[in-house]
Amino acid sequence: MKNAECRMAQGDTGLRPHSAFRINSVECFAFPNSALKKTLIVIAGPTASGKTAFAIQLAKALDTVILSADSRQFYKEMSIGTAAPTEKELSQVQHYFVHHISIEDKYDVADYERDVLQLLDELFKTHDAVIMTGGSGLFIDAVCNGIDEMPNVQPEVRKKVEKLYDAGGLKALQDEVQHLDPEYFAIVDQQNPRRLQRALEVCYQTGQPFSSFRKGNAIKRDFDIKKYALLWDRQELIERIDKRVDLMMEQGLLEEAKSLYPMRELNALNTVGYKELFAYFNKQCTLEEAVEQIKIHTRQYAKRQMTWIRKDNGYQWITAEEMAHFICHLESNVHQ
Repeated sequence: MKNAECRMAQGDTGLRPHSAFRINSVECFAFPNSALKKTLIVIAGPTASGKTAFAIQLAKALDTVILSADSRQFYKEMSIGTAAPTEKELSQVQHYFVHHISIEDKYDVADYERDVLQLLDELFKTHDAVIMTGGSGLFIDAVCNGIDEMPNVQPEVRKKVEKLYDAGGLKALQDEVQHLDPEYFAIVDQQNPRRLQRALEVCYQTGQPFSSFRKGNAIKRDFDIKKYALLWDRQELIERIDKRVDLMMEQGLLEEAKSLYPMRELNALNTVGYKELFAYFNKQCTLEEAVEQIKIHTRQYAKRQMTWIRKDNGYQWITAEEMAHFICHLESNVHQ
């Protein structure tokens, strides 16, 4: 953080009334509720809210590691469009679940839950706290609460959903989920056909909304969990999103998308930032229109992320001012 920005943060009138966050120490992050337990620290927030930078600062302060909970940063072929940590950022703190699989690999939330829990068993042998950060709420919830048991779906039901997708594409899935389960539609990644298909399979099989099966009791983990979410003013967040999209284009997103275009049918590539550029390659829009669509769809995705987080009362919100104060404190300690 620049010195001027740091002085501005230090001159702020104080914390927002809703927050119990302590800017002058890492104690609120470092100590678990029980002295006998280890702690998983979750840093969540909408896209472009600064999760990566904040998590790295915190990990360095706590001398620990970071687990990514961004389901698109898992793929090694997708870097610029997923805003994956840079080589410089990766060199500062050990990261896990960044670029560890290929877009051609099958990897779902159940795989992630299993792999994270196994890794935490090892990491907690040498670390009192481990940080998890990312924007995929479903994957965070799986680690923190476990996965709800879903009813078995008959093959004919699965085929019915596949036919709907084949005939009407993503739009048909979106319309049907919105009609049958508006609660789930408000928070699901609406650009992910597999999640929409799964919701419809359960709806058709049971005659009940998919969301009604996602309210089971959380599984009690043998480690403590502290959840924090980064909060920005709406207009500031929109500006951050727009600037980040422009930066991605400068960094070579167009070329990255072009290299992935031959594999565009893979589910992993049905992702904001890529699918809009694929439409440009298909001469369905101009490049300027594609970039504007990326910005619009990213804002919509950020709104769904906020909806997902707000439904969980376990999160403590941290404002941009509080983040700035905290990072300034860390940097001042380093330079003393």
